[in-house]
Amino acid sequence: MKDDVTDVSPFLSQFTLVQALPQHSRDICDLINLAYRGDRGWTRETHIIGGDRTTPDEIAAARAKPGARFYVVYLQKRLVACIYLVKEQYHAYIGFFSVHPDFQGQGIGGYILRQAEIIAKHQFLTNKIRMFVVSQRAELIAFYQRRGYQHVGGQQAYPLQLKIGVPKVANLTIEYLEKQF
Repeated sequence: MKDDVTDVSPFLSQFTLVQALPQHSRDICDLINLAYRGDRGWTRETHIIGGDRTTPDEIAAARAKPGARFYVVYLQKRLVACIYLVKEQYHAYIGFFSVHPDFQGQGIGGYILRQAEIIAKHQFLTNKIRMFVVSQRAELIAFYQRRGYQHVGGQQAYPLQLKIGVPKVANLTIEYLEKQF
């Protein structure tokens, strides 16, 4: 498999992840909602899920987990990407991965994901990374599969208890993807 870091144009070097500070939480929340529930960008899921993707309280709760970190990329005071990593028992978990719609489709997402994988491997000292995705998001699953992620386990009902939106379609499910390094 090709290494995304070596395949991108030089301008991507300005998209370096830095650990988020508490004052970034509102920007993180806004970006995630824009990327997933906004009206543009290929990562939006408004056709199958309504409502906000996250809330400031959910961001605060995620930040409060031991070993959890949000990483961000700002360009000229504008948050253009964020990603969340937390060390779980046998792997790192990735979530809240978002790229601003104005910057999607330019290789930034793959580049950011690769940086997060490097952090998981070298700072969290794990050889495996996992995430969950909405099963009906075939294009998103394909994005991760092109980067070496594979399905693990089966599908589960959409987690209504997490309050991350209201399904607009029947039988919405999630599934886990995992990559080993």
